[in-house]
Amino acid sequence: MRLRIASVPPLALTGGALTVGLGGLYLAGLLVTGGEIAAGTTVRGVDIGGLSRAEAVRKLDDHLDAAGAKKLAVKVGDRKGAVDPRRAGLTFDTERTVDRAARTTSDPLGVVGAFFRSGGDIEPVVDLDESKARTALGKLARNLDQKVRDGAVTFEEGHVEQVTPRRGYALDVDAAVHTLRTSFLHGPTNAVTALPTRETEPKVAAAEVRRAVRDFAGPAMSAPVTLTAGGRQFTLSPAVLGEHLTMRPDDSGELIPELDGKGLRSAPAVTRPLAGLTTTAENARLGLDGDRVVVADDARPGTQVTDQALTKAVLPLLTKTGAARSGEVAVRQIQPEVTRENAARLGLTEKMSSFTVNFEPAPYRTKNIGRAAQLINGSVVQPGETWSFNRTVGERTAANGFVDGIMILDDKFTEAPGGGVSAVATTMYNAMFFAGVKPVEHGAHSFYIERYPEGREATVAWGSLDLRFTNDSGHALYIQAEATDTSVTVTFLGTKKYDEIESVKGPRTDVRPPEKQVSTDEKCVPQTPLEGFDVTVERVFHDDGQVVKREPFHTHYTPRDEITCEAPQPSDNGTPDAR
Repeated sequence: MRLRIASVPPLALTGGALTVGLGGLYLAGLLVTGGEIAAGTTVRGVDIGGLSRAEAVRKLDDHLDAAGAKKLAVKVGDRKGAVDPRRAGLTFDTERTVDRAARTTSDPLGVVGAFFRSGGDIEPVVDLDESKARTALGKLARNLDQKVRDGAVTFEEGHVEQVTPRRGYALDVDAAVHTLRTSFLHGPTNAVTALPTRETEPKVAAAEVRRAVRDFAGPAMSAPVTLTAGGRQFTLSPAVLGEHLTMRPDDSGELIPELDGKGLRSAPAVTRPLAGLTTTAENARLGLDGDRVVVADDARPGTQVTDQALTKAVLPLLTKTGAARSGEVAVRQIQPEVTRENAARLGLTEKMSSFTVNFEPAPYRTKNIGRAAQLINGSVVQPGETWSFNRTVGERTAANGFVDGIMILDDKFTEAPGGGVSAVATTMYNAMFFAGVKPVEHGAHSFYIERYPEGREATVAWGSLDLRFTNDSGHALYIQAEATDTSVTVTFLGTKKYDEIESVKGPRTDVRPPEKQVSTDEKCVPQTPLEGFDVTVERVFHDDGQVVKREPFHTHYTPRDEITCEAPQPSDNGTPDAR
């Protein structure tokens, strides 16, 4: 039988033959492969060709798990480190990798191509936990980031030291996540992966360091300088100069020399030759003729070599040579605040107030009260200025002339440095009260002490409680403070703003009884009982025969418990037993 084929256009015939041919090859390819992965297919060098999907997954698990555990060598700038992929959230997804290989070998072109070639290398699928990656990279940055280092010039024992500038590197964590994934994908090699960084150039370059040494630092340390102050000559060696000399960069990165005049002024090489040249100005000593102020002793000006004057004299000499490295330091005369000529103009004309506190004699009281009075005596408070007990007297330490004494701490008498100084604070408070000036800070004792006026007393504590007032009298104030073995007196001299200041005390209220305590503390101080109470004192201002103002001051006193001191009772083992 002869088969007749109708004539068809050449192109159509060709296309149909092609279609039939490709379809046949595809079907034949599927029959040959049986749905398996094409022969020659590899993943990171692992051959999975001809395997079923399950077989390929198992084989890749064995190989890629081991490869994925190897640390990745990285560097930030020129510092090297390593990243554990697992801690960085990087893993291989073998199932999706096999799916990718299977799709490649099951698409029509891949199946047909299998007749003419073997399978190729398939890129593995990588899972990335970005949160873990950022955490790992942040930790890496803390170890490998390099801070920028400016060039610098320093001085050590009279010699110039140079610091080489260094560029700074900071890991760019956001950009490094992608770089880390790429490094993991391609597998560990001998190469070190450079992670992306943000670079910071030093502000002071190497060229500026060389210029600073050439133009200033080298000449500065080349020889001593000689100074003259008030007719006294002294020499400063490069070692002494270098100890107080620095070079700091300005906004443009240029190194500028700085001399610590205060530090240099306190160096023995300066203080010794200037000893006796520097004197403190002394105010005129004032006294009273009745209630009128008189000048008992004239003022004396002082002389001073300031830190600024020393700096101004030394710096220009450091770049000079030979005899030109000599100069003069200006000596300044300091005028006292109060002199015979200006005392009346300042308003220091009359007694404004005076108050005395008497106390039982004790060596610590005499010492501490006398020292505080000495430091206060002669204080001048200008109009609008605030006077401070703690600032004037200073910390009550042995170095400042104080000894241990009895004071109140935690509602108990106890031994502490400066005990007894509250007598001076109370005297000062009352002098301030009756002078009519403005109180700023004060505090009463926690419980009442009988030798002081109720509601009109004060205590102080270094670092926590001060006694302060502001001079609102309109004129200067001069404070006299005098102490004996049994009393302390404080007097305010100035110009009265009011005719009279009166104190009016109200009755005790909210009276509370004390309790009894027994103490075995080694530092126990016996204490007599006294009730606690509240009291209000009014400061009443009189002028032209009229009351012009009233100021109430409220004070709360806790009960003063009775404390009996006993020796610790011995316990069964013979050691004291505090009860």
